[in-house]
Amino acid sequence: MTEAFILLAVVIIVLFKTLKVVPQQHAFVVERLGKYHGTLTPGLNFVVPFIDKIAYKHILKEIPLDIASQVCITKDNTQLQVDGILYFQVTDPMRASYGSSNYIVAISQLAQTSLRSVIGKLELDKTFEERDIINAQVVAAIDEAALNWGVKVLRYEIKDLTPPKEILHSMQAQITAEREKRALIAASEGRRQEQINIATGEREAFIARSEGEKQAAINKALGEAAAISSVATATAEAIEAIASAIQKPGGEQAVQLRVAEKAVEAYSKVASESNTTLVIPSDLGQVATLIGTAMKVVQTQK
Repeated sequence: MTEAFILLAVVIIVLFKTLKVVPQQHAFVVERLGKYHGTLTPGLNFVVPFIDKIAYKHILKEIPLDIASQVCITKDNTQLQVDGILYFQVTDPMRASYGSSNYIVAISQLAQTSLRSVIGKLELDKTFEERDIINAQVVAAIDEAALNWGVKVLRYEIKDLTPPKEILHSMQAQITAEREKRALIAASEGRRQEQINIATGEREAFIARSEGEKQAAINKALGEAAAISSVATATAEAIEAIASAIQKPGGEQAVQLRVAEKAVEAYSKVASESNTTLVIPSDLGQVATLIGTAMKVVQTQK
């Protein structure tokens, strides 16, 4: 009975060492008698017990690797504290097992040295502006060497760039000065545009007023001309009517009578005014002479 239990235990152990289940996105490297034999893919696999050994286990997923912070010196001799993160993936389990004793440490160290080399070619201001270029150059430098390690470097991202406090203070002062400069320029442009708008408005208002005054003067002149023309026309018509009336029978006697009436009215008006001394002709016949003279003028006009 004891032998049966022992045999069952041996069978279970043999089966356990023979059957290997590999999870998805994993790879197991098998050594036979200390030599590389093959790579087990995801699923159920069989190995020779006590002869084959699972020497290495690799994860084929994308792996993030934090790159330790380090001091880099730029082209203009400024120190920068830089840290980043690297993303890689195992593409060849055999090379990842035998290409390097520790490919993770190798990638981390190569990323740091490559980053220092790239930063050293740039000035301080460029390091903040060209992060994408820095990331691409670091990936290119690491990926070339990582091929022998069975690793594919996917991307590198700089997490932080920290210059010294003195540099930060000077950069902040420069930014403040630049903002104040832009504010002054904007204010001066605003004042300039305001003055232009005011001058333009005044010019347009002056033109509008002058046009209005010009039109008013034209209208007034046209009105006065029309009034003079109307008065002249009416006067001419009145004279023509008087002349026509004189030519009729009894017209001259009517004119003489009208002139005499006007003369009497004039003498009466002067005599009625207070503090007025009236001098009349000694010979009243002179009045008739005056009327005769007026009639001669009327006949000459005819």
